Formats: sequence, C-alpha cells, structure tokens
Amino acid sequence: MTQSPARRTILLATGAVALTAGCGEYGNENSDSGSASVKAGTELAKTSEIPVGGGKIFKDAKVVVTQPRKGEFKAFSDICTHQGCQVTSVSGGTINCPCHGSKFNITDGSVANPPAPEPLPEKQIRVNGDSIELA
Repeated sequence: MTQSPARRTILLATGAVALTAGCGEYGNENSDSGSASVKAGTELAKTSEIPVGGGKIFKDAKVVVTQPRKGEFKAFSDICTHQGCQVTSVSGGTINCPCHGSKFNITDGSVANPPAPEPLPEKQIRVNGDSIELA
C-alpha cells in the first residue's frame, strides 16, 4: 500500500512554489539595473499634480515624486530595496510596495515599515517654475 503525502504537505509545497514564482516575477520585471528610459531635463509633472502630503509615481522614469510640505518636492527611486519590486502607491505619508508590505517615508525615503532593509535612493529633480523635471 502506498502512502500519499498529507494534505498539509501538498498545500505548503504548492504555496511555496507560487510564492517563489510571484517574487521571481516581480524581481525579474524590475531587475534591470539600466538607467531610466526618461532623459534628464524631461518634464515629469506640473507642481500642481503632486499632492501636498502625498506623491505620484512615474513608472517610465522609475521615480516617485513627493511633496511632504507645500512647495517642497522630493524624488526617490520607485524600486523597493527589499526584493526589487516596483512601488505602486503613495498614501498616508508613505510610498508603498505591494510585494511584502514595505513602506517608505515621503520626506526622506527612509523605511517606515520593513522588510525593506534600506531607504529608497534619492533621485535628482529640478523645479523650474511650475514644472518638475529630472535633473
């Protein structure tokens, strides 16, 4: 008589495979270390498009622009320092990664909620009148 694996063993193995595939998908999608496809001097947005206390993600430029306080603009990489997933939202004063729940402060990119081990790298922008450009 052959003994089949326990239901729990099958569920755990299936979950591990799915989780690994999911992480690999995010990691591979954003793992190129090449430069952003948007060149310096390119306008990202008008200052009025970035909410005070929030921000906006520019996927093509691989950057998140935030406005922590009125008239103060910051920019950070949109790639999470945990496993290379692309962040997908800015809300509640944080930049948020969907993969494992990491959150980063909009003021300085520092880790507000792990598992990310490092802050988001700062990116250079320039405010030219009412225009925000990559520097």
